[in-house]
Formats: sequence, C-alpha cells, structure tokens
Amino acid sequence: MPKDSKQLATSFGKTPHSLIRSVIKSIEIRKQFIAKKIKDTNSDVVGIYRLTMKKNSDNFRSSAIMKVIEYLKKQKIQLIIYEPLIRKNCFKGIRVLNDLELFKTKSDLIVTNRNDSQLNDVKHKVYTRDIYLRD
Repeated sequence: MPKDSKQLATSFGKTPHSLIRSVIKSIEIRKQFIAKKIKDTNSDVVGIYRLTMKKNSDNFRSSAIMKVIEYLKKQKIQLIIYEPLIRKNCFKGIRVLNDLELFKTKSDLIVTNRNDSQLNDVKHKVYTRDIYLRD
C-alpha cells in the first residue's frame, strides 16, 4: 500500500490530493508507532524475521519493515535479520543469520510481517500485525 499510495499521489500531478497525502502520512505514523512499541519492549536483541512484503515474494526493497528497521536503528536497538534470500552475513549494517534456530535463540523479540508455522515454538517472542492469522 505505501508504494501504491505514493504512485497514486504522483499520478495526480497538480490536482489537489490531500486525502492521498493523509494516507501516506498515516502509514508513516503507523511505522513510527510500531517502532516505538518494539522499543518499549526493552528487548536486548530484536530479530527481524523475513523482509519480504508478501508471502512467497522475493521483493523486500519497498517493504514497510525497511522503514521500521530505519527507525529502530536510529534508536540504537540491536537488530538481527533472518532472510534466506540474503546470501551475505550483513544487510544495511545489520547481522544476517540464515540459521533459523540460531536466529530464534539469539532474538529476545521476533518481529514478523505475518505469522509462520516455523515460529510456533517461539510464539511468546513474536510481535506481528497478523493477529488473526489471516495473512
């Protein structure tokens, strides 16, 4: 939605589009809110489980989690990432662990876009927007 909203706003040209701007601003405020909630957990190490936007996707360039990560980095939160699509051990200055069990052990809190059965054994650590398991 963020990428689509920005594209829609761009397409309006000189036509007033305050509603679309409000939606874009609301999305940014939501990301800041999520980052603050994560920070407020006082977790020593926050794990980011998958960077992709959608299930079965390989695109994480425009993913909303990228902005949340930026906010968390500014707060000096220690982050680690689990993303099998990244072959390097570092992404944007953040350590990447491709061993899921090690990632789960090292993370005090696991932030994920959607619930995944691979995280069932650490449900107590999971922070997600997917509270109804519908994503």
